[in-house]
Amino acid sequence: MKKFNIKSPLGIFLIVIVPLVILLTYSGIRLDLTKEKRYTLSDSTVKVLESVKKPLTIDVYLEGDFPASFKQLQNETRFMLEEFRKINPKIDFKFIDPIKTKMSQDTLMAMGMQPSVLPDIKDGKISQITLFPYAVIKYKKNGVSIPLVVQQAGIDADQQLTRSIEGLEYSLVSNIKNIATDRRKKVGILVNHDELSPEEFHGFMQLAMENYDAGPVIPKNQTELTLEDLPLLKQMSALVIAKPRKAFTDNEKVILDQFIMNGGKTLWMIDAVNAEMDTLTRSQKVMPFPVDINMTDFFFNYGIRINPALVKDVKKFALLKLVTGEVGGNPQYTSLPWPYFPLGIAENDNPVTKNINPVKFEFPTSIDTLGGRKNIKTRVLFESSERTLLKQVPNYVDLKEIASVDSLGQMEKPSTPKIFAVALEGKFNSAYASRIERKGYPGFKSQSPENKMIVIADGDVGRNKMHKGEPLPMGIDRLTNQEFGNEQFLRNALDYLLDDSNLMALRNRNIEERLLDRNRITEEKTNWQWLNLLLPLVVIGLLGGLFFWMRKKKFG
Repeated sequence: MKKFNIKSPLGIFLIVIVPLVILLTYSGIRLDLTKEKRYTLSDSTVKVLESVKKPLTIDVYLEGDFPASFKQLQNETRFMLEEFRKINPKIDFKFIDPIKTKMSQDTLMAMGMQPSVLPDIKDGKISQITLFPYAVIKYKKNGVSIPLVVQQAGIDADQQLTRSIEGLEYSLVSNIKNIATDRRKKVGILVNHDELSPEEFHGFMQLAMENYDAGPVIPKNQTELTLEDLPLLKQMSALVIAKPRKAFTDNEKVILDQFIMNGGKTLWMIDAVNAEMDTLTRSQKVMPFPVDINMTDFFFNYGIRINPALVKDVKKFALLKLVTGEVGGNPQYTSLPWPYFPLGIAENDNPVTKNINPVKFEFPTSIDTLGGRKNIKTRVLFESSERTLLKQVPNYVDLKEIASVDSLGQMEKPSTPKIFAVALEGKFNSAYASRIERKGYPGFKSQSPENKMIVIADGDVGRNKMHKGEPLPMGIDRLTNQEFGNEQFLRNALDYLLDDSNLMALRNRNIEERLLDRNRITEEKTNWQWLNLLLPLVVIGLLGGLFFWMRKKKFG
């Protein structure tokens, strides 16, 4: 009997390869050989998953008969949740077919799910399919619905799927972190400087309270922030200042400075010019004027300056719906370009602005980044196009400018792109480190720990419209029926400021699209079908003939 040689190819296969395959199969170990490491969880994700102490379940409504593209999203979601369960067995999941379980659309919508109607292209035919691609995370007695499909205008179905997969890990992990956290961070809304009213800020408060404990910060003396307000401010992780129209006092600036020096995050929405669309609509003409809130030196300390001049973008703008005629006593509306409402369109990979709809600004001004501030990184979030006009104020704004959007008016001049919003991060230095005011503040600090700040040169970016006394969802234009990304932008801004787990970096994950050529598929479909059918038969025939020839030659 011939002796078995373990060094032969067969021996290596039986002794090394087969046991290795069995080990990898039953151990659950997987090797991620993709270029972008799309199947490897980040360290931040692992840390969040390990922090879950009680059973957590995830119901995924992505089961049933739907297009092949959604099968890919289903597989990616299933794979990721399996990885979650390996990290922490307390996390479990199941996939649910809402049609098979006879769940009504009203029930699903009551759970916070909105239907997705997307095109299904098959054999050259286009049809529509309605799905509820959501995941519901349940922890203790709480639950939250999260969309698995990115809702972004101006992209096709393939891009939508790719971006949904890119954001899958962040969507799941960030919501797991929020729902499993026993102690939520506090967000204060400063109320003392004629800011936006509660009705106008209703949408922001709703989004803030989804993940944080948000509430007003009202000075105890009803006049200005004082040392008496320090205990309340120390409880706040972030402070939101939305469209202040009354000047800050010097004492308040010291208190805000020290709030930042002690690690407090700030979100500023500032109007440097007073211009209201309601007034313009009624009178057809308005005279905007500068608004001085006494914060120029405060922002200068952080390397930025907000300019009191209106920005007109004649390339990227929102539409304004106006009455332009009458037929049979009925007013006729037309949507016309309005350059004083420029759009913020993300043109970089900043996690705050990535994969969201254009953000609508209303009569914004611009931000200059002065540079030269040690330990501070300044990142531009939104800026205007290269076709920008700058209008100094005071000066008239007239609705008739719609008829000549691209022409220069009085006191207008061509300009380079202007910045609407910036994010600052680093170790901030106090503006009062060498001033006498520091002596009046107990425990004064000259420098902050690693900190963040966002400044937006538009006080209305977080304002929701009102209709018949009721607040509308933020970013919804009822007249033009457009949905802007203001809500998602501000939600991302809060998450960025308060992200101590570095989860926001997951929003920058990119997956290279490796898509098949649909035209070639259509043209060469029959050829490939025949190839797949006949090639295995040919290979089997050749191997059979070779085996027969070798056997005949050996045994003659």
